[in-house]
Amino acid sequence: MPELPEVEAWVRELDPLVVRAPIERAGPAHIATVKTFDPPLRSLEGRTFGGAHRRGKNLVLPTADGELVLRVHLMSAGRLRYHAPGARTPKTPMFRLTFTDGGELVLTEAGKKKRAGVWLLTPEGLEAELAHLGPDALGLGPERLGEILERERRQLHPLLRDQRALAGIGRAHANEILWLAKLSPFKLSTDLSDEEVARLAAAIDDDLSRALTLREAGKGDTIVYRIHGHFGEPCPLGHDTLRRVAFEEHTITYCPTCQTGGKELKDRRLSRLLR
Repeated sequence: MPELPEVEAWVRELDPLVVRAPIERAGPAHIATVKTFDPPLRSLEGRTFGGAHRRGKNLVLPTADGELVLRVHLMSAGRLRYHAPGARTPKTPMFRLTFTDGGELVLTEAGKKKRAGVWLLTPEGLEAELAHLGPDALGLGPERLGEILERERRQLHPLLRDQRALAGIGRAHANEILWLAKLSPFKLSTDLSDEEVARLAAAIDDDLSRALTLREAGKGDTIVYRIHGHFGEPCPLGHDTLRRVAFEEHTITYCPTCQTGGKELKDRRLSRLLR
């Protein structure tokens, strides 16, 4: 489930690699993956990328001439990898881009649901596509975060995941951040004290910075995530057993002692089954 730290780590890895040689062939690509048709993918051929960047959870690769931008969103199961010349690559990826030196940029996606996307846009088109994104979550600070929290009366967990409010956080790091800040995932954004806002802002930076460092070192989910995916295990602080609230497409993990004053939150999915 790539979020800001994972995408930023990939960007830093890809940045010096994608500029090595011009693009020889753009494609083939799965029909569900390519979201644009004009300009066509073949417009990339013969051009060179100017590097790799990140906008929220999006990987952005502009051409060196400034005319085109390749945007990639990995959704929950996509992976974008650079393969050196001569390396073995997947036979049927969702998208493949081949460089003149034999290197390849390959997008794969696990699972049956194909949600990852590739867009080829002009710089103006990219700005229009991403105009809805809120400010980057990393380095936001308590003052700016406080403004976002006051804008709408919302529960903290869905607010943190809303890319229109702040960009880069998904369900995994929302779990981590709220545990670190010792705040209930269901606490309302307008009910936070100044001290809680400052605590939440610090937790966002601490968690995302820590995760980025670990991802750059090649660490996996079991080390990066301290509570996400650890339902039923002891809280890392030793205070309680980690609980969860399960929804159709995501799960909130939390520690009752650390975050909710010992109260166990109702599992919405189980409640519906018992009706």
